[in-house]
Amino acid sequence: MCGICGIINFSTIPVQKLSLETMMKRMKHRGPDDEGIFIDKNLGLGFVRLSIIDLSENGHQPMIDDSERYVIVHNGEVYNYNELKSELVKKGYRFKSNTDSEVILNSYIEWGPACQEKFNGMWAFTIYDKKTNEIFVSRDRYGIKPFYYFLNKDKFIFASEIPPILKILKKKPDPNLQAVFDYMAFSRTDQDENTFFSGIKKLEPGCSISIKDNKLKIHEWYDLRSNIKEPFANALDFREVFKSAVGLRLQSDVPLGVCLSGGLDSSSITSTLLKDFSLSDLKTFSAIYEKNQNCDESEYIYEYKDVLKNMHFTTPSAETLINDLSDFLKAHGEPTPSAASYAQYRVMKSAKGKIVVTLDGQGADEQLAGYHFYFSFFFKGLLREFRLFKLFSEIYHYLNIHRSIHSLKIFLYHILPEKFRTGTKEKGYLTKTFSDAFFKTSIVERLYDSKNLNESLINHFEKKLAIILKWEDRNSMWHSLESRVPFLDHRIVEKTLSLPGASLINNGMTKVILRESMKGLLPEKIRLRQDKIGFGTPQDEWFRQPAFQKYIWEMLNSEEFKNRNIIDCKKAKSIYQKHLDHKQNFADEIWKWINLDLWYKEYIEK
Repeated sequence: MCGICGIINFSTIPVQKLSLETMMKRMKHRGPDDEGIFIDKNLGLGFVRLSIIDLSENGHQPMIDDSERYVIVHNGEVYNYNELKSELVKKGYRFKSNTDSEVILNSYIEWGPACQEKFNGMWAFTIYDKKTNEIFVSRDRYGIKPFYYFLNKDKFIFASEIPPILKILKKKPDPNLQAVFDYMAFSRTDQDENTFFSGIKKLEPGCSISIKDNKLKIHEWYDLRSNIKEPFANALDFREVFKSAVGLRLQSDVPLGVCLSGGLDSSSITSTLLKDFSLSDLKTFSAIYEKNQNCDESEYIYEYKDVLKNMHFTTPSAETLINDLSDFLKAHGEPTPSAASYAQYRVMKSAKGKIVVTLDGQGADEQLAGYHFYFSFFFKGLLREFRLFKLFSEIYHYLNIHRSIHSLKIFLYHILPEKFRTGTKEKGYLTKTFSDAFFKTSIVERLYDSKNLNESLINHFEKKLAIILKWEDRNSMWHSLESRVPFLDHRIVEKTLSLPGASLINNGMTKVILRESMKGLLPEKIRLRQDKIGFGTPQDEWFRQPAFQKYIWEMLNSEEFKNRNIIDCKKAKSIYQKHLDHKQNFADEIWKWINLDLWYKEYIEK
């Protein structure tokens, strides 16, 4: 796991070493163990290394092949590299290291861009062909590893994070106000190639870039919808592939652990490691709170206390958050729409120095219908199929188990004629001029149009997963950790997303196939739990604490906040007072105010 960067001048102007060093310094947290630079006239590549596999100097990058024609910088892990290496050795290739990076490089030399189809893992890499002056860039299927770039008529600049690019631009980018609006109005980010910075884009998941004769072309090499496979035959079939996915992600020459939330997903990984791979010395890292706080999952996490000897805990609080705000914003580079990302940040911070690689449950909810709003799409599909008895039965079980009408309200919204649907959910605090200028049909409305559960899962997987994966990368890499996500093994995703609805939701239960596959492995208390928390935070309570009251009132009264003309300060103050008076919980909106304010101060107005 590493950080990569590069500069390509579309002229004969040579790349300056200092520019690469400046970029590398800004993302040194991604690779504290080693660094390297390659410059060939108007092209320069930079690399910072977090050593995971083959800790020797043979893993140094930028890496050059035996012919000295090709150069690679690579961030991520290709887990089936040993299998591919054996295939390449039979074809006559020789290897100097035991790294997956060298396998990627030789795979490209042998198969060209088709090599991407052979990889199982997470990656973002750039390969330079010195003979033809061509550049090839690839990003993994689901966008687990990041790739950002700036492009104009003079140059192409890329990096694993946005701040390194900002460091060397002559002119500071303007804020992308459309992205700001979507964030404030819909809590959505990363729904397309655009970022919060005008002119800085990200390479979309499953895409590649080729640059030849100063012309850049983007190609979608992986399309999820056309790669959906036959569904798993049964829970045992699912379990075997899941076990294989976990096993592949154990390849490491450094200590490994699990981010254990107490939920079904991370617990499934933990139990698989304990029972199938006999990792009795496994280290786990969890966020816990006081038992009366609604985000505390300690009762589920403690189900492992008799079998795990190395359990580590952190307790995020209002005090830790207010102290961490600046660093947290720098870690992410853009505003985040949920305080859950901060809980994960603290968990990763607690793991630093104890392990280098973590396994995490990200991606399971998006393909196994783990979020409760998926019930509404399940109901919608049953109605469209006129399966009314099943529909009423599922509604009954949902109400009986979850004691909530939330998904029913969404379901009713789905089936209303379009003219009766409201557009943006007015937050009550955006200025009219800002809303009028940037409101348009959002990704939220398009997601609502999903006809059934399976279509909804694919739509959300393509458009919502990116937010979660960005948190995962930034939170882990800020603390120099590599995070691996077994549920996003493409062999699992491509078969899970074609499962019939009843294999995912049945009798009011979510993630049915995963629960069945974990019989005898998971503690029953976890396997059959129905609530959904993950790494949550009691942010509503935090924002009522004296320290935050002072912070928030000062922010709302500041001239900078008012002059941006995004948030109506008078309305925001009224909303915050209602929050303080316990009349309603506005914590999600307050979190976004704070994030946006910090982002403007750090990256736009500084």
